[in-house]
Amino acid sequence: MSEISNLEAVREGYYERLDPLSMAPLWKRLRSLIPAEPVPQGVAHRWAYRDVRPLLLESAGLISAKEAERRVLLMENPGLPGTSKITNTVYAGLQLIMPGEVAPAHRHTQSALRFIVEGSGAYTAVDGERTMMEPGDFVITPAWTWHDHGHIGDEPMVWLDGLDIPIVAAFNSTFREEHQAEQSEITRPEGDSLARYGSGLLPIGYKAPSLNSPVFNYPYARTREVLFRLAKNGDPDAYDGYLMRYVNPVDGGWAMPTLATMMRLVPRGFSTQPYRSTSGTVFVGVEGSGQINVAGETFTVEPHDVVTVPGWTSHQIVADEDLVLFSYSDRVAQEKLGLFREQRL
Repeated sequence: MSEISNLEAVREGYYERLDPLSMAPLWKRLRSLIPAEPVPQGVAHRWAYRDVRPLLLESAGLISAKEAERRVLLMENPGLPGTSKITNTVYAGLQLIMPGEVAPAHRHTQSALRFIVEGSGAYTAVDGERTMMEPGDFVITPAWTWHDHGHIGDEPMVWLDGLDIPIVAAFNSTFREEHQAEQSEITRPEGDSLARYGSGLLPIGYKAPSLNSPVFNYPYARTREVLFRLAKNGDPDAYDGYLMRYVNPVDGGWAMPTLATMMRLVPRGFSTQPYRSTSGTVFVGVEGSGQINVAGETFTVEPHDVVTVPGWTSHQIVADEDLVLFSYSDRVAQEKLGLFREQRL
């Protein structure tokens, strides 16, 4: 036996003696623990709404919103099976509520967003205020606030739920509580938060109760007007198109403390330059059509389609028509921890 092979045998015996002590040599794992650059987790994937919608509607005949508590079909990344994650750090699901139904009140330590996909006549109540929801609206449910949903309209209502479930789970900080009543108490008139905090004004002496924006419904009508006005006033950014982030009017920061939410317009015929960042992103088609090209793979995007792109994966957006995309990711959490990086390739 050579000197080198003898040394390897001695080392292997040493490693075996470490194992019962629940120890291991770092030098055997260092490069996988701390790689030279991020290794994308999960895969890029598209959920076509035309395929998903019939199955979502079918669920209404199988279980009520009350029995399910939340009638949701979650979207699980094919590269992360069994995890209930759409990226390595965020969750996504499509929720359905039918006319006359109520999704009962509860609260949890996870922060949630609702991006309204289809329908009209449904509302969400958050911390004492109710808001009606329309397609394209972005609605916030801050952590540990009572919230319920109801439907007084006459057609199915669908929205995308985005939550920071994996982030909260990583800290083992998950708590949840059901309300004693089916619906939480309404203590403020509809539209109160938008009137108080969403017009470039704040009440004197206002102190934010949390890191979330005090505005909890950002209507699409306002957002759309801004995007298309920008398109008339200047050229799009080569990498982003016309990209705007939802803000907390109290401090100008992101609207949510863990989920970065944005809306983008890519004008007809425009193609963004290759881009990647450390935050895995969920895109939702709002208007128009186009493609998201991810590492050589092309995903068509039409209204209500959902596409996920893993972190540190190059992608481009191509617009066949004026393409509006909502997106969310863990970027804000990474920024606060000093971890976020991006490359304009």
